[in-house]
Amino acid sequence: AGSFQEAGVIQQAYNLNFPLHAVPASCAQCPAWSAFSVSSPAIVLETVKQAGLGAGAVVVRLYEAHGSTVTAWLQTSLPVKEAMLCDLLERPAAQGRLPLEQRGLRLSFTPFHVLSVLLVLSH
Repeated sequence: AGSFQEAGVIQQAYNLNFPLHAVPASCAQCPAWSAFSVSSPAIVLETVKQAGLGAGAVVVRLYEAHGSTVTAWLQTSLPVKEAMLCDLLERPAAQGRLPLEQRGLRLSFTPFHVLSVLLVLSH
């Protein structure tokens, strides 16, 4: 019922096309853990990959899927030392440095906009 945004069509499509695979854990009391979370259902975290810089950095690609203008927070449990916007070739964008805030990284999206974020990790 409602619009595709209200019905959660995008999330259901990802669930269908990329089903979650359960892996047996060695510990029955293992705490829940998530590397990333995004504060808006309009933002899809599409890719997490090792950056071309090597093991000390990752690239996260996100896009706006609802056709809206939105500000969202990207949160991570990884030890991020530095964050910056980058292009698809992982070159830092001019004035693309993102402040690390208590709530995470504040990202602004226009309709269907793709953002790539380079995260340099502390060792």
